[in-house]
Amino acid sequence: MTSTDAAASTRDKALLGTASIAVALAAADTYVVVLALQDMMNGVGLGVDALQKATPIISGFLLGYVAVLPLIGRLTDLVDRRRILGVCLALFVVGSAVTAISAELPVMVTGRFLQGVGGGGLVPATLALVTEIWAPGRRGAAFGVVGAVQEIGSVVGPLLGALVLAVSDWRMIFWLNGLLGILLAIGIVVTGRGRTRQRLGPAIPRWWHLLTALAGAATVVVLGLALWAPDSLTTSIRWGGPFVPYGDHTSRLLTPIGVGGLIALAVLCVLSVRYWWPVARRVDVIGALLIAVALGALVLTFAASNPEKQVVGPLGWWLLPLAVIAAALCVWRQRRIRNPLIPSGVVTGRVRPALVVSVCVGTAIVAIVVDIPVLARLTMTDSQTTAALVLLRFLVAVPVGALLGGWLLRRHGPAFIAAPGLLITGLALLQMSTWGAHTLDSWLLPTAMLVLAGFGVGLAIAPVNDAALHDAPQTAHGVASSLLVVARMIGMVVGLALLTAIGLHRFYGRVQSLHNPTKAQVTDAGVLQVQTVFLGAAVVALVAAALAMLLGRHVHRARDTSQPVAEPVNS
Repeated sequence: MTSTDAAASTRDKALLGTASIAVALAAADTYVVVLALQDMMNGVGLGVDALQKATPIISGFLLGYVAVLPLIGRLTDLVDRRRILGVCLALFVVGSAVTAISAELPVMVTGRFLQGVGGGGLVPATLALVTEIWAPGRRGAAFGVVGAVQEIGSVVGPLLGALVLAVSDWRMIFWLNGLLGILLAIGIVVTGRGRTRQRLGPAIPRWWHLLTALAGAATVVVLGLALWAPDSLTTSIRWGGPFVPYGDHTSRLLTPIGVGGLIALAVLCVLSVRYWWPVARRVDVIGALLIAVALGALVLTFAASNPEKQVVGPLGWWLLPLAVIAAALCVWRQRRIRNPLIPSGVVTGRVRPALVVSVCVGTAIVAIVVDIPVLARLTMTDSQTTAALVLLRFLVAVPVGALLGGWLLRRHGPAFIAAPGLLITGLALLQMSTWGAHTLDSWLLPTAMLVLAGFGVGLAIAPVNDAALHDAPQTAHGVASSLLVVARMIGMVVGLALLTAIGLHRFYGRVQSLHNPTKAQVTDAGVLQVQTVFLGAAVVALVAAALAMLLGRHVHRARDTSQPVAEPVNS
């Protein structure tokens, strides 16, 4: 792309805008289950007393979001990024539809997993797209927009969920997700026209396309009917036979029509090999599986736990050793093969401090997102909605900071934007660590501190991405982007667990020191736990502020815009 081509520039910006909206949709879906979880549990036959069994609904999405990110990042460097965006949106749409029609927990978890894979893959593809469209020195504002839109999604998600639930049921949330995903996929196709493509394998004949399309249509229709199981068919004497489960089974998949749908899916998978094999053979699939196992085990260890009561999930002590073994094998493989999943030279220069800062930012964000509602429910309300409105003050400030941080990159180096922002967040968290049982009864102080904390975190988003992707090889921007996202998610999952462990230790220590503790004393112990988490998050944010000074103090000067920007291998 050359900046002198005004039409191409406009198309590319429209493409990035469409991709950014898709990122926002995926971010919204991360939080949309906050209000709908109880209804979703009822939809798959789980009562209010089975909350622990429902944790896979949340952890399944996180697992899909994180575990395959490095693989998608690598594919982003090898394949036209429009195709990656299209495939990720397709997975998101399929996952939304499966979730919407699910009547069994395993089916719902599968749908949420597919949503996570598709939604997570959109982020590195979009960040890499920024580096493809803009030369160094001109990317700051675009990074700021992507970061801001992603954070706006986290604000809009619960609000849209509440709006839909007010007029319909929880299934409509996911049908709307699917519809929006289809519209965005069409937008990717339209705005991405005219960009060069690279064929990675021999031409595929039209009859194979037709056969694959037929198998896909059969899978959608037959398997969709099996999972949906409409009453008009299942209760019909004429048409109900295929919906009767085999033997004593109750699963909708273990029916004649369900098995037929699974067979159609298997045929579709076999036919699809011809499309993805030319790409897969260029990727370290074994390395990708090892990373997926390591990250997946880590996520399930901590994400499946209740942060108010426990640190490690029910299978954590089995999953943690598995994560360590898989990670060790992955590192060994990285050093042994010629073309590893993460190419040599990617984690270099300012990529290293950027990854550490991303971990710290994730920890600071999740400490506030989780423990502000906890504090609100402890001290001022029993309503989850009211507690979420308290948190909204923080969430709204993050995208504002992200936009400003991207704009400031035109005049200031990344270090001089990220470090002050994280310092502001750290100082705000330090003040929040002194909050007591009546602090949230007032409006001014909590609002000021939450806004400052969110604004400071937002300021750091664009500079971290800009510094890391400036130093990473241009042919590996997808991998580098995925590592930044993984680092932030690890900070969220593991950081929260460690801070919660310290907080719970102080909570139980306080309660055990009391003889016949009253309700007020137990509440004070809970407040102490929240204070501990905020204090730990403050320390993490201040460490991140110091490390952010390594992100570079000089402004990235734009290249000569009369020359074309070097394109990655996929364009």
